Amino acid sequence: MEFFSALQISSVETFLKLLIAAALSLVIGLERELKRKPVGLKTSVVISTFSCLLTIISIESAYIAQGSEYENVNITMDPLRLAAQIVSGIGFLGAGVILKRGNDSISGLTTAAMIWGAGGIGIAVAAGFYLEATLAVLIVLLAIELLPPLMIKLGPARLRMTEANVTIFIVERQYIKPVIDELKKSGIAIEGISITHPDNEKNTGSGYHELFIRVSYLQEKDTLDLYQDLYSIENVEQVDIEITN
Repeated sequence: MEFFSALQISSVETFLKLLIAAALSLVIGLERELKRKPVGLKTSVVISTFSCLLTIISIESAYIAQGSEYENVNITMDPLRLAAQIVSGIGFLGAGVILKRGNDSISGLTTAAMIWGAGGIGIAVAAGFYLEATLAVLIVLLAIELLPPLMIKLGPARLRMTEANVTIFIVERQYIKPVIDELKKSGIAIEGISITHPDNEKNTGSGYHELFIRVSYLQEKDTLDLYQDLYSIENVEQVDIEITN
């Protein structure tokens, strides 16, 4: 009877740990879901819950091995050895959401960190660190939601800049430098520039010259305002804008 009673208590505790891990990961998943990121509610819950389960198995297996029926056999196990492998395995999932775009900008780093954090929540809860796991989730959410706007208001001017990739189409080659000069005069910082001429016919002078420019501008400027400012520059035939952050 004592064995079945202990088994029942252990099962209830395991269920509560899995439930707490899933609930805490829901907070992280909801934050990613609201921001339309690749990893949302379902992924976070799956990672955290199974990380919690594997950690519980690792810990319980260590105790079972220590109480082996073979008295002359000394079995020693690290109860968190499997949990250490969980952290390494989650790294592959995190790598899958990190994207490098053609304009050399990288996205998905925060989401990858969230995946890693969801696994950490599961491990912490399974090991019995309920308060620590809850505090970690709260600190991370506060850092993600409150720090960026605070730093934008109180931090350096660079933090108040928005990056964008701009493609400007110009007909004549001699107009390229005046257009770039007008960009600089308007307060737009040029981070990088690439110029191509897609027309295959040489020495004809026809076809558009395409200026691929990575720019930074103050967040107070709306995207529509930026578009109108660029389109108002003389000799600019067409403008395409892609916001990178």
